[in-house]
Amino acid sequence: MELPPSLVETFGRSPLGLGGAPLGNLFRRVSDAEAHAVVERAWVGGVRYFDTAPHYGNGRSETRIGSALRNHPRDTYVLSTKVGRLLEPNSHAPRDQHGYVDVGAFVQRYDYTADGVRQSLAESCARLGVERVDLCLVHDIDVARARDDGVHHWRDMLDSGLPKLAQLREEGLIGGYGLGVNRVDICLETLGHRDLDVILLAGRYTLADQTALDTLLPECVRRHVAVIAAAPFNSGILATGSRPADGTVPLFDYGPAPQAVVERVRFIEALCEEFSVPLIAAALQFPCAHPAVGCVLAGARTGDEIAKALHFASLPIPLAFWQALRTRGLVALQAPLPGDPR
Repeated sequence: MELPPSLVETFGRSPLGLGGAPLGNLFRRVSDAEAHAVVERAWVGGVRYFDTAPHYGNGRSETRIGSALRNHPRDTYVLSTKVGRLLEPNSHAPRDQHGYVDVGAFVQRYDYTADGVRQSLAESCARLGVERVDLCLVHDIDVARARDDGVHHWRDMLDSGLPKLAQLREEGLIGGYGLGVNRVDICLETLGHRDLDVILLAGRYTLADQTALDTLLPECVRRHVAVIAAAPFNSGILATGSRPADGTVPLFDYGPAPQAVVERVRFIEALCEEFSVPLIAAALQFPCAHPAVGCVLAGARTGDEIAKALHFASLPIPLAFWQALRTRGLVALQAPLPGDPR
């Protein structure tokens, strides 16, 4: 499967896409005004791909992104959201859920059936204020599978949810579909049963974790599946470094970083210092070199954060730095590198 040329062109127009999780109040509250400023600053910086999900603040991220994009022509940007979790109104629901604070009064229920997919997409379009989305991603099937041994949700996705997404694509209600997950194995297993247009893979192809390199990424190249490399900082450590300035523990995949990861990042930081390369710049640019990767997706809570990310995503980095990463064993030998003549 291949994405429509318009989507490929849009991914190539900017070095970054904007991830909407922080705009759903991930870990701390963001005001509506701050959220709008992030989207507008991203737009001014050339970003034309925006990703969100019902899970992000129980719809708060979708509402904010939709509102912020309303003044821009719909055919000038790519918009993705996700299915797999339905939001059910509940006045007694806690205001802090799943790492998000001050969320809407809903509880979430996994549903990967055709009916669940159709309902979720319709509700997302209503929150976003659009009639269609460009990419619709099955969200966190790896998490759902782990929680119930996967029998129910996994079969629902394969037998019902994905065929419905294929139908919606044929009807023109979405431009393409795929997965939005954190694990490589679930992607490979899904590809063993169904074709996909795109995979949004969080944290598995970064400077700190190249789990996807030997198996999933070559398969995506072979099958023309576009990869969106999300969570390029692995939720923290590749932005803050191994010793965050505020004295907190470095984070990796939303928890304390394992010692092996901390040590790896320390060596990368030392090399960054040697070549005067900001760690953030290296983290943002590394995934882009792989031919499977169509876009790197990064979140931001303020306009200054996204402006900083855009600056570092295009900052010139000497080829010698990348080659030193390889020769010192800090990235896999077979990993493509920016500017690599191989």
